[in-house]
Amino acid sequence: MTSRQFPNGQYAARRLPPTAWAVLGLLSFPGERTGYELKKWADGSLRFFYWSPAISQIYAELRRLEALGYATSRRSGPEEPRAKRRYAISEAGRDALAEWADSPEAAGPPVLKHPLVLRIWLGHLAAPDRLRALIEEHLARTEAELKEVRAALARTEDDEQWAHPRIALRWSELRELAELELARAMLADLDRLAPPQGGEQGGEPDNHDGWPGP
Repeated sequence: MTSRQFPNGQYAARRLPPTAWAVLGLLSFPGERTGYELKKWADGSLRFFYWSPAISQIYAELRRLEALGYATSRRSGPEEPRAKRRYAISEAGRDALAEWADSPEAAGPPVLKHPLVLRIWLGHLAAPDRLRALIEEHLARTEAELKEVRAALARTEDDEQWAHPRIALRWSELRELAELELARAMLADLDRLAPPQGGEQGGEPDNHDGWPGP
């Protein structure tokens, strides 16, 4: 059933936050999962292109989804040493998620907050070596992240049920590669900066009239 078949947009009235849809989306794949397993899965996939909610937030969303009838849960049996609550998506939850995913509403622009670029923007107050060290740390962190993305991508190969997650992870791989290129370009830009008189990079800019431009 597609969103165009839902009478009177019965699910559209439930304005869930994006994180709730993300958690429900994790449940939309085959199998039942505990909140801990959902957190591990989010850390290994969702965080590469959206974010990974805290475990407390995942459980809060699971309670919300279950109260709405979008998810079900059950206690594990005596065969497990510790009782666990496992969650699954309900038929109503799958219909609601399908309507949200198939909505004509625009996804909206991505939110960009780049702490490193903010520090570089304030580079007139920092030593050149400090700025270079920050970029080198960012490069190392991004290279490690790229390895994790590629490991997650490899786990989706040869299984058609992961076809769309594979596309998202492929985008994540390309984004990490672009991030490496951009960081290396920043290093090159710093190297091209001529040090001011006296050889010091820090200090306030000479122009106190505001941002340059018309």
